[in-house]
Amino acid sequence: MRRDIFTEEHEMFRDQVKRFVEAEIVPKIEGWNRDGMSDRESWRKLGAAGFLGANAPAEYGGGGVDFLYDAIVIEEMARVRAHGLMMGLHSDIIMPYIATYGSEEQKRRYLPGAISGDLILAIAMTEPGTGSDLAAVRTTARRDGDSYVINGAKIFISNGQLANLIVVVVKTNPDAKPAHRGVSLILVDADAPGFVRGRKLEKLGLKGQDTSELFFEDCRVPAGNLLGHEGEGFKMLMEKLQQERLVCAIQAITSARRCLDDTIDYAKGRRAFGQPIAAFQNTQFKLAEMATEVEIGQAFVDRLMAAHARGEEVVTEVSMAKWWTTELLKRVASQCLQLHGGYGFMLEYPVSMDYADAAVQSIYAGTNEIMKVIIARRMGLDARG
Repeated sequence: MRRDIFTEEHEMFRDQVKRFVEAEIVPKIEGWNRDGMSDRESWRKLGAAGFLGANAPAEYGGGGVDFLYDAIVIEEMARVRAHGLMMGLHSDIIMPYIATYGSEEQKRRYLPGAISGDLILAIAMTEPGTGSDLAAVRTTARRDGDSYVINGAKIFISNGQLANLIVVVVKTNPDAKPAHRGVSLILVDADAPGFVRGRKLEKLGLKGQDTSELFFEDCRVPAGNLLGHEGEGFKMLMEKLQQERLVCAIQAITSARRCLDDTIDYAKGRRAFGQPIAAFQNTQFKLAEMATEVEIGQAFVDRLMAAHARGEEVVTEVSMAKWWTTELLKRVASQCLQLHGGYGFMLEYPVSMDYADAAVQSIYAGTNEIMKVIIARRMGLDARG
């Protein structure tokens, strides 16, 4: 179906991204999956091409264009399964915290490097004992003169091994009531004393992405690294989660389409009982059902991308899109693997990667159960009332 949200200029930009991705990214994906992380050279090439922070303010090196340009980059990375980069996390989830809430000094210090690819970003939310409940984080930041001293541990941190700068969710007031009023965000440079990278974690999927443990052992950072003011962290997180969940939905629906397209090609070429398996009614029905659901999901996500680019508040809708598209991806990947038969279980076939990579989509960026809680509350169905 024609996607009316993109202009001719958007499509010209997409052509540029596609050419770059095929030449510079695709040849490296196998190595990233083998090594468990991407490489800094690729980040710098992305920055030089103008594909990091296209939506970021022009005065700091960004493109200053609308969010749909960033969405195009997200789609083209997902289309080739370049999950190792977590480019959307860098440009569209973490960078906006600095661009929106950072002081002028913080913006000038960090944004140009993040946009050029010289500075790789991570955000440290999740802790070993807490998941989606960000108000319950136990990592503390104690003010000591002109510094903050941070102590605690984070886990499942994307870009954890490569990151030069980490946005860390901390408690500056552990005794605050309610608890979320004690949450703050602090920028931690990777060379800060007391910052320790832990293990690069072995995962079921997203093999090319460096997911890590991070530790803060009397980690001392300048007081000027606080984003905004103390106690504003939870509010900042909530304000930026709309875009984070939209990024997840964009990635999920694009990945589902790629998995389906590959399976259609496979079904046309694979023969059984003297005919292509695409000729069997069961195969046709399964593919038709999945194609219908992908188109429905794409139409919804496109509508939300356009609304978000216009600056509209669509928290309820992106929460719906995040849970529905990620569940769709899991369903599509599972059914496509089944249609591949025994070959689907072989790692040489990309559908096996799709199946493994899909598993985490309903977990990160807020579990799908949390998405449904948010939707229900915004419908006025809060059971606590």
